[in-house]
Order: sequence, then structure tokens, then C-alpha cells
Amino acid sequence: MHTKYPPKKHTPKPQPAPPSPRATPAQLWRCFLLTLPSRAVLRLPALQGLTFYERLFTPLVTLWYFLFQWLHADHTLDAVLTNAQAGGADRLNPKLSANLTSASTGPYSDARQRLPEAFLAQALRLQGERIARQSPTTLWQGFIVALLDGSTVRLRPLGNIPEQFPPHGNQARRPPYWCLMRVVVAFCAFSGAALDCALGSCHLSEQALSGEIILRMVGHYLLLGDRNFGVFRIVQAARHAGQQALVRLTDVRAVKLLGGALRNGDFAVQWQPTRHDKRQPGCAQDPVSGRLILQRLERPGFRPQWLCLFTTLSDSAQYPAAALVQLYGQRWQIELNLRYVKTQMQAAQLEVRSAAMARKQWLACLLAYNLIRAAMLCAALKHGAPPLTLSFSACRRRLESWLCKLAGAGPKLLASWGGLLARLAQCKRPKRQQPRPSEPRAKRHIRESFPRLVGSRDLARQKLEKRAAKS
Repeated sequence: MHTKYPPKKHTPKPQPAPPSPRATPAQLWRCFLLTLPSRAVLRLPALQGLTFYERLFTPLVTLWYFLFQWLHADHTLDAVLTNAQAGGADRLNPKLSANLTSASTGPYSDARQRLPEAFLAQALRLQGERIARQSPTTLWQGFIVALLDGSTVRLRPLGNIPEQFPPHGNQARRPPYWCLMRVVVAFCAFSGAALDCALGSCHLSEQALSGEIILRMVGHYLLLGDRNFGVFRIVQAARHAGQQALVRLTDVRAVKLLGGALRNGDFAVQWQPTRHDKRQPGCAQDPVSGRLILQRLERPGFRPQWLCLFTTLSDSAQYPAAALVQLYGQRWQIELNLRYVKTQMQAAQLEVRSAAMARKQWLACLLAYNLIRAAMLCAALKHGAPPLTLSFSACRRRLESWLCKLAGAGPKLLASWGGLLARLAQCKRPKRQQPRPSEPRAKRHIRESFPRLVGSRDLARQKLEKRAAKS
């Protein structure tokens, strides 16, 4: 005879609190250890097989000062030399400040040229993934949600820049001056960190550059893009890489995919490419299975519009349509991230003299941007605040001010890492009582007495010399 006992109440085990970051010299000078550990950085494939002589600016020191240039208010090479002579990187190379007696910036400039571009790209992917996986709060059902979008960066036509990044034509008769480099970046939706980046000229589309990023992804990613990325090429590359996608479609493409008029619902579809669709080279050309989620959005005072989403997440029970629609609302975060990189990090225009250095500077800017995001994430985890509720500009100012004091810092300043995190946690965005009004994308013209420069500066100098000779 079996005795029946009342069922035991299941008491969930308390989850351990995330470990609070501790400040040690090794962590600080390896770019906060969790993002760029020195051992993992030196084992990157781009450095293997390369011989670096015993120099003052080692690859790790050069990488640090690449980031220091973007985190310091003065981006010049002389600012790097001044900091290095004051002992700013002696924890990476103890011989640096003692042996760096020359006032020339040539050694650091040569070190930047020696550092492979692939090394910075691989370091960015390593750093972005470690930040995105630092906490379960930055994941969505086990996926790293990668936001895709692109932009352009201005460059002066110096060296070989016009050959690799030619100027973009305009409607004016005069030839254009500025060269443009197209950039496509994948950002983590819940931490704001840059996961990967692809660079090219304006002759390459954002979809083609996005395909390069997707095919490099290793792990569990959910790609999220707007209507510009709601094309067959993106979902085809995602299927080939073993990743998932959630993209918005245009109304015309959604009608063709559904085979009828738009109506609310969740439909299982087969995305068959047409003869007009671009294909990702090296990927299967078979139709992509997925779901088409249609929802009509209506807001008072606005015209109703359709939200057409295509996703490769076929399990509607595990990934309901309402959750995917709510997740797509995070897409706007990438617009803010790109604005932070181009305005707050001052990367809208790069002052370089070669195409290779332009790519290195952009990658270094994203690495420095990720350091700020990592510090914001550490502060949010320690003080229980969502990372995206913190002000990026305010956190950047406090982190830059703190980093500038590290040259020759003692244990007291190193122990102030916890105090810095407390100050960062206080930098919250204001809660606005009313939504901001829509603003036109225009700026007020400032009248100046100088005429507009047309053509090259050398030609303008020659004309000026001729005028001076005649007078």
C-alpha cells in the first residue's frame, strides 16, 4: 500500500546576482577585460604569422591609443605622444614612457600603419559579442538581436581615397569634392554595442555589405532590419549562415508574397525569388520558408499604415506575432546608435590621407564606442537600471574625464571604478511629459563673407598667386 503525500511546493532557487565589476590595472588597460581580454586579442588570426620586433608601440599599446584618440577630446597624434610620455600606457609596456624621449609622433604613426586592418575588424567582432553576452538582459529568448542599417562617412580626396571611395555625383554641374565611404553596422538591440561592420564604396549596396556581415556571424543571432533590408538576399544569407531574420517588407512585396490583398493575420509563406531579386553569391537559391505577419496600425491624427513583417521563426507558439511586433519596435534604436557614433564620437568626417587609414579609423571609433557601451552596461547591471535608459552623451563625458586621469594613476584612482559606475547609473534620460514635435531636417543658413570654394585648393592657390602677381 502506497501512502500519498501532498505535493511539495516548488520554490524557485534565487538567481545569483551578476558579478559586480572590479577595477584592477589589468582590467582597465585591457579595455575592461570583459570586452577585449589581452590573451584573446593577441590570439586573433590577423596577428598570427606576423613578426613584430621589440618596439615601444606594441600591437596592444597601438590598439589602446587607437581608442584613446577617440575617447580624448584632442584626437591628434601629439595628444597620444603626450599621454604616453606621462605614463598613460606603462601598464601595457613598462618601457614606454622611459624610452619615449623624442618629440616626434613618427613612431606611433608608423605603428598605426603596421597594425593590420583585419586585426581591428576581428577585435570589433570579439568585443561586440562579449558585450552582448555579458548579461541575459541583453538577449531575446537566447538570441542576440542584431539591428542592421547603413550610413556614409565623408573623406577628403587625398592619396588613394578617390580611387577606392570615389566622390558621389550630384545634380550640380561642378564636380563633387567630398569622397563618401559607405558603412553598414550591426548593433545589439538591448546593449547598443556594435557587433560587426562592413565598409565599401557607394557603388556597393547596403544589402551586399550586409550579406558580408551575416555570413561572418557565428552563434545565435536574430537579424532585424527595416524595408531597405526586407529583400530576398538578406533572408537567403541568413538561412545560409544558420541565423534567423525579422525584416519589414514594403506593401507591394507583401502583397506579392501573400498572393492577395493585405489583411491582419499571421500567415505561413514560401518566399520565392523573382527575376528582379538580387541573390547572395554562394548561397542556395531555394525558396525561404517563413511567416508573414500583417498588422494595420492606426493612430489618432496619422494616416493608417500596414506593418508587414517577414520572419524565419516558424514556431508561432514560441514566437507569437505580438511579441515579434513589439520586438520590431526596437529597430529605431539603431538610428540613435548611428547618430551617437557620427555626432558624439565625431566620426561623420574622418581626417585621413589614405583609404586604409580611413577603414582603420572607423573600426577604431566603433571599438571606442563599444567601451562606452560596456561601461554603461556595467553601471546598469550593478545598479539595476536598463542600459538603454542611460544617456550616452552624459556617460561619455564622465568616462572620458575619468580615463584622462589614468596617466600615472595610483591605487586610489583605480579604486574609483565603482564610484564611476555609480555616477554613470545616475545619467538617466529625462522623462518627458509630452512627446517632442516633429522637426524638419533642415538647418538655418549662416551668411559668411567668404565665397564657396569650387575645385581643388591647389587650383585656388594658383589663381590667388596670379592675382597677386598682377597687382
